[in-house]
Amino acid sequence: MANPRRALAVVIGVVFIDLVGFGIVIPILPFYVRSFGVSDAFIGLLAASYSLAQFLAAPTLGRLSDRIGRRPVLLASLAAAGVAWVAFGYAGEAGARFGTVAALAALFGSRTLAGAMGGNIAAAQAYVADITPRDRRAGALGLVGAAFGLGFVFGPAIGGLLAADPVVARADALLPAFVPATAYSLPSFAAAGMSFLAVAVGFAFLEEPNRTRPAEGAAGNRAGRTTAIGQFRDALASAALRPLTVAYFVVAVAFAGVQVMFIPYVADAFGYDATAAAFLLTYVGVLGAVNQGVLVGRLSRVVPSRTLVAAGSVVLAAALVAIPATGLVDRTAGGVALGGPAWLTLPLVALLVALAALSLGNALVNVSLATLVSTSAGDAEQGAAFGVTQGASSLGRTVGPPLMAVLYTVAVASPFLIGALLLVPVAVAFGRSAGLGRAADSERSAE
Repeated sequence: MANPRRALAVVIGVVFIDLVGFGIVIPILPFYVRSFGVSDAFIGLLAASYSLAQFLAAPTLGRLSDRIGRRPVLLASLAAAGVAWVAFGYAGEAGARFGTVAALAALFGSRTLAGAMGGNIAAAQAYVADITPRDRRAGALGLVGAAFGLGFVFGPAIGGLLAADPVVARADALLPAFVPATAYSLPSFAAAGMSFLAVAVGFAFLEEPNRTRPAEGAAGNRAGRTTAIGQFRDALASAALRPLTVAYFVVAVAFAGVQVMFIPYVADAFGYDATAAAFLLTYVGVLGAVNQGVLVGRLSRVVPSRTLVAAGSVVLAAALVAIPATGLVDRTAGGVALGGPAWLTLPLVALLVALAALSLGNALVNVSLATLVSTSAGDAEQGAAFGVTQGASSLGRTVGPPLMAVLYTVAVASPFLIGALLLVPVAVAFGRSAGLGRAADSERSAE
């Protein structure tokens, strides 16, 4: 490619725009489900529907991008995601006209389509690997992670503002009657607009990278015909990909408690609405952009990726334990006053510290795992490798949310504490492999 820096900037920009749209709807999701008067378990099921579709689609989209190209897969999936978000915004109208079952069907159908198209992250990561030398991929993939983080800076903030009563009232006065203006529809339509904008930007500026393609009639071609289940079987049989695939799955299950039940937790424990929850997510997004775009890339130059995965798992587990404890701070601090504005309470400060640790641990784990995936696969199989590992992550996000949502109805802290326990074997396994790698390097140096 004549200008790989420009290509990297464009693909990161497309990912960023897409993730802004995804982030817009996050603050409203639990409240949207609760507006239909159903159990909180449906919050977990709705998240699971997205992730199940992503699990099934990510290997296919990654493999397809190896065969027909990264650009067409990215553009088609972004366009379909825009359609899904439009349908998501009309779920409230479906409920008003046809009842709760119709509303839930619209929610689940649109989220399933959006999840399937969300599997395009495998193609985006493979694109970055195509245009970046192996020794610089940690930094480049960290920039993709930073685009995710920035998407969660602007997305939830925009979603929270669009859900505010004055904005909804103004939109209701301006929009035609066939366009519903509610705290739930406006963020959904904005998400659709961001997806369509990403399509336009990608169509105008995104080039197809020059890369090694699977040879016809060779192993790569056979891989192109294999099923998603076959790809996972092959990954689990590979000494290089097996621990990475398992780690993606376990980390996703562990993190599901935060992804699904964090907003209900701050609503129940702190009394926050969608707008306040959006600002918390924006705070996490800012930290995530810094951690993934700057910190992890620099650390990866001096610290092995396996060591970073182990350290990140420890930090992430500690943050998960700390989050449910923040609601108890007032009872244990003896009424300590901070001064300043009334909203700046000791429990909120404790929550912000826990979220900072959460962002750091998540950045260390995810960027380092992506780097290990990239270096473990050949140049012709980057899309397939990222598709399998992203599919494993999606499978974890399919299993985790319903489990964590049900656990939350039993004990508020349980989703977070169980998630922390699940991360312990990941930390141990990667810490041990990092130690073995250092020992092997020492032996080679001695020889």
